[in-house]
Amino acid sequence: MQSKKCLVSVARCRYIRISAQKIRLVVNEIRGKAVLQAINILSFTNKKASRIVKKVLLSAVANARHNYALDVESLKITKIFVDVGPSLKRIMPRAKGRADHILKRTSHVTVVVSN
Repeated sequence: MQSKKCLVSVARCRYIRISAQKIRLVVNEIRGKAVLQAINILSFTNKKASRIVKKVLLSAVANARHNYALDVESLKITKIFVDVGPSLKRIMPRAKGRADHILKRTSHVTVVVSN
């Protein structure tokens, strides 16, 4: 009996200048889906995060095709998650000598695809 070997391909995009909360809205829509279905969903999602996630997903697919010669139809998203990156701290001057702190948040996206 021959065992089917499960090959895994990973792609990461780090230090993206968008909050993790906004990216998670898009990521939760495609988790566990087939790659072609996920690309279709991302193409019709009208959010900045969908362009970023689609780019990382296509990179993971390209890694799978280059490293393991896998076809796109057999690939499925096994793991996809968003981590919080470092925040850039900024100060906005306000009235009467006060100041507000602004956090420009960053994120890390990781996509794992397998056959």
